[in-house]
Amino acid sequence: MSISTPGGPERRPTVVSTGKKPGAGRPAAADKPSGGKAGAGKGTPRQTPGGKGRKPIAPVKVSQGRAWGPIALFVAVGVLAAGIIGYGAYAAIQGSKPWDKRADAISGIVDYRKKDKALVEGGKHQQGAIKYDVLPPVAGPHNPAWQNCMGDVYDAPIANEHAVHSLEHGTVWITYRPDLPADQVAKLKAKVQGKDKLMLSPFEGLNKPISLQAWGYQLKVDNADDGRIDEFIKTLRVNASVEGPNANCAQGITATGTTPRDLPTQ
Repeated sequence: MSISTPGGPERRPTVVSTGKKPGAGRPAAADKPSGGKAGAGKGTPRQTPGGKGRKPIAPVKVSQGRAWGPIALFVAVGVLAAGIIGYGAYAAIQGSKPWDKRADAISGIVDYRKKDKALVEGGKHQQGAIKYDVLPPVAGPHNPAWQNCMGDVYDAPIANEHAVHSLEHGTVWITYRPDLPADQVAKLKAKVQGKDKLMLSPFEGLNKPISLQAWGYQLKVDNADDGRIDEFIKTLRVNASVEGPNANCAQGITATGTTPRDLPTQ
């Protein structure tokens, strides 16, 4: 732009360069401090990508109840194992005892070896009918012929005189009242049939449904499910013999009837 003066040549105004572009000297928006208020920049610093500048957050613990199922299972297994071990130890101790001591431990057993030592002396053979004070008899004089005792099951009464001789050979003789229910008789048969040194027969006049005899021993029970029956058999079969374990039980009397048969001495 030129300025003219009266009477003089036209002059241009002098422009002084500052070296700055227009708008220079003003602070750019990006150069302004953030926040714009006093105290800005204080407080918790923002987390950087490296995770610095922020305190770690403690994990939240979740409370859970006890797992009672596995605990109960563990306790049950422990109790069962202790029971098995305890029973095994008891059985081992019982098995190591002499058979007569094991017999004394059977609840309800009557030991006539202690009550009447003369009664249990063996080898007293005599013919004919014999009167017994203990019924069914457990020992005493007897017929020279024994009753066959190879697991024989007799459906009718047998002679006491032959049965006692079988007891002397180590037999367990199981007797039962004739009115014992058939299912009970069947259970007794299953314990006896086909097993050496055992025999079974009905017996009139029993004061208990079932009576077991071995030489010098007797046990009376109410039913065939009584566990003492098996214990009696296990303990006294063969062991109660006064003629040793090899005493014969075969080739004896197989007939039934309460009258003894006087046969030549066997």
